[in-house]
Amino acid sequence: MPPRSVAPHHTSALVLFSGGQDSTTCLAQALARYPRVETLGFDYGQRHSVEMTARLNVLREIRERFPAWSPRLGEDHVLDLAVLGKVSETSLTRDKAFEMEASGLPNTFVPGRNLLFLTLAAALAYRRGIQVIVTGVCETDFSGYPDCRDDTMKALQVALSLGMDHRFLIDTPLMWIDKAATWQLAHDVGAASGVADGGKQLVDLIVEHTHTCYLGDREHRHVWGYGCGVCPACELRARGWAGFVAR
Repeated sequence: MPPRSVAPHHTSALVLFSGGQDSTTCLAQALARYPRVETLGFDYGQRHSVEMTARLNVLREIRERFPAWSPRLGEDHVLDLAVLGKVSETSLTRDKAFEMEASGLPNTFVPGRNLLFLTLAAALAYRRGIQVIVTGVCETDFSGYPDCRDDTMKALQVALSLGMDHRFLIDTPLMWIDKAATWQLAHDVGAASGVADGGKQLVDLIVEHTHTCYLGDREHRHVWGYGCGVCPACELRARGWAGFVAR
């Protein structure tokens, strides 16, 4: 689908950018929509910390492959949230096997992560004079995480706007689409970029340079990218790829 139209007063965006498939797709769409885009990453002691390197590679590749977007891509910010890893007893921040908890949530759920991410993103956006915060949370292909739900995002948008007396828009482009549609969205945004074969270029960039695997595996290369192939993130990404190429 082509990039959505934007209200004239929305001219800047801060993208929560991990270096994974979802946040890269959101970044590409933001660059197609907003004249000024900045990125924000978080280092919270995650086991898949390789994403901190991947995100820099993705930013470099986007600048090189999509020259029309490069002038729009502004400062990259990284915040140290080691405290989140210290208070979280999860398989993303500890050497633990992936399993379901008694709560019905997988132990990949980091309590408060997205709430904290968005609060800090809003504080940064406030200081930088940015109106839109973009995040790749999704209620279609997710593991039941309560902080990925649309209701949570709407409540946060209201709370942050009131608490900072600054009208924020929390944009969630992937909220109602599955992983196959996320691959397709990346293709469509790239195709509309003006770059020759831009759809394939962006998809290839995501395959080769983004990182999603919870175990941080960059040794095993699959048709959909690098990863262990068995963690929940890899399974979801692989299933989405299969649906995308079957279209």
